[in-house]
Amino acid sequence: MPSDFTRACLRLLLTAAAVLSPGALLAAESSRPSRPSVLFILADDLGYGDLGCYGCRDIRTPTIDRLAAEGVRFTCYYANGAECTPTRTALMTGRYQQRVGGLECAIGVGNVGRYDDAIRLAQQHDLGLPADQNQLIRGLKQAGYAAAICGKWHLGYEDKFSPTRHGFDHAFYCLGGGMDYFHHTEPTGEHVLRLNGEPVRREGYFTDLVTDEAVAFIRQHQAHPFFLYVSYTAPHAPFQSPKDRRPQPLPEDAPAWDQAKAPPATYVAMNERMDEGIARILDALEGVGVAANTLVIFASDNGGTRSGRNAPFSGFKGSTFEGGIRVPAVARWPGRIPPGTVSEQVCVTMDFTVSIARIAGARLPAGSAFDGVDILQWVERRQPPQPRTLFWRLRRGSQTRSAVREGGLKYIVERQGSETRECLFDLEKDPAEQNDLCAARPADLARLRAALARWETEVRPVQP
Repeated sequence: MPSDFTRACLRLLLTAAAVLSPGALLAAESSRPSRPSVLFILADDLGYGDLGCYGCRDIRTPTIDRLAAEGVRFTCYYANGAECTPTRTALMTGRYQQRVGGLECAIGVGNVGRYDDAIRLAQQHDLGLPADQNQLIRGLKQAGYAAAICGKWHLGYEDKFSPTRHGFDHAFYCLGGGMDYFHHTEPTGEHVLRLNGEPVRREGYFTDLVTDEAVAFIRQHQAHPFFLYVSYTAPHAPFQSPKDRRPQPLPEDAPAWDQAKAPPATYVAMNERMDEGIARILDALEGVGVAANTLVIFASDNGGTRSGRNAPFSGFKGSTFEGGIRVPAVARWPGRIPPGTVSEQVCVTMDFTVSIARIAGARLPAGSAFDGVDILQWVERRQPPQPRTLFWRLRRGSQTRSAVREGGLKYIVERQGSETRECLFDLEKDPAEQNDLCAARPADLARLRAALARWETEVRPVQP
């Protein structure tokens, strides 16, 4: 009988032989997924001017800047909504969020509806994104992809709206919008951290916990194509840096909840920690050998708050002026997107949904459709900028803020009760939206006003 030492030596020799064997190398190579994996990273309330690759000088974001240098940086990319929930709805459906109902502004803390339709749905326990309308995840699952969310959900508090009901294989998330980064509570004190639909307690800074979970998922699913949705809450309020842990959760009246008044150093630290987390996730892709076959997308869910930087645009989160909806976005796909590409193509969140579905080979159910275009295919083909017409509408209380961009023209209308304010801008000449052209170009005003009215009729949801 060979000794334990001898058996151990034999195991080492066999392992070395397998590693050095060309057949073993081919077998290992063939076990890797042929279809690309997709990593979609979404920041929360990050402004257009909050990244180094978009001109920021006081926030260090070398990882995101590197993604932009290794792929494409979009200069005319828009969020589907001026707040969290609407954009996330569009990402999951590939359609205008107005088609769903109740999700035209962020769901309030504790599952509160913030305008008439949302209030009605909340009272019926129906405020959220129905799983059968999630075209992205359903399509990816049917195409054989593993799917995970790590981070912010904000598409419904009710159990029937949880990510696992939508088809995610793994879900580590917070339910709503703002959450104490250390105690994982909302301003009301409710603990809202979940793991696969169940309450869970974790020690740590939420940005780091999201990163840890994403890294673990990559290591566990390297042999198969996956879709990993990393949805950071940074730099959304409350404004807490990794060093700001308190013994007790932030009270509801704590200044850190005020979205307009972030201490500058704290805001910088929150964004830099997110960038460091993204570096760890990209390192994990490299470590398991799938980086070359992974599409990485980074974007923001809406414009920055008054604590951020939306330069050179006017307006902030919640507004349909450029600062509220034009956001940073970069994508890296080795071998498909040329490094150093800068795209001036007008595009929007739901366009990425269409691209991901095509790349994964996901098929839409019969009778379904996307509202977006395959933006990454346009980039791959190096197409010159194509004309686009895009629409926005945000409702909260008695206020409605709408906009339409057609080519370089943009029409904005804000209604508050019986009062109406209209603006018309030429974004190519006036990106900061300072020179209202309503009086000078009445024909364009009338045309865009009519286009918005037609769109509002076309996307009206079928009420449940």
